[in-house]
Amino acid sequence: MLIGSVILDDRMTGLNYLDFLQNELQKQLEDVPLAARIAMYFQHDGAPSHYTRHVMQHLNDTYPTRYISRGSTINWPPRSPDLTPLDFCLWGLMKSEVYSKKVDTRDESLVNILEVIASIKESQDALRLTTPHVFTGGAKCIDVDGGIFENLL
Repeated sequence: MLIGSVILDDRMTGLNYLDFLQNELQKQLEDVPLAARIAMYFQHDGAPSHYTRHVMQHLNDTYPTRYISRGSTINWPPRSPDLTPLDFCLWGLMKSEVYSKKVDTRDESLVNILEVIASIKESQDALRLTTPHVFTGGAKCIDVDGGIFENLL
């Protein structure tokens, strides 16, 4: 499920990421049905701003067993794009759609990006197609105890 689009104007730091988690993320989740919010997991990637002391404390307080990241109760293998639907599906899809339209200014580029995100959110078909791949990749990762498994896919 793609829940929203947020454009952060400043460079990503632990403090502005914490602000995003405490304020903007909650707004984005308001439209997600309660049953889905209860069942969902929050997944981080390897960005350093995701692992500052303040961010980790907030995640431990807010999502104690419902987030996947380095240092959480559900440890996520570092640099593992084969297990991350955003990496192996969404960014490639967005990139091809965004770059198919020529723009001349930063503002036009932002508008174009937001239009592509809205289009993906509206259909959700591309995201649904990734679900079986996530389960397959996860199962293979478990089979090899977190080792190299890309050759098994």
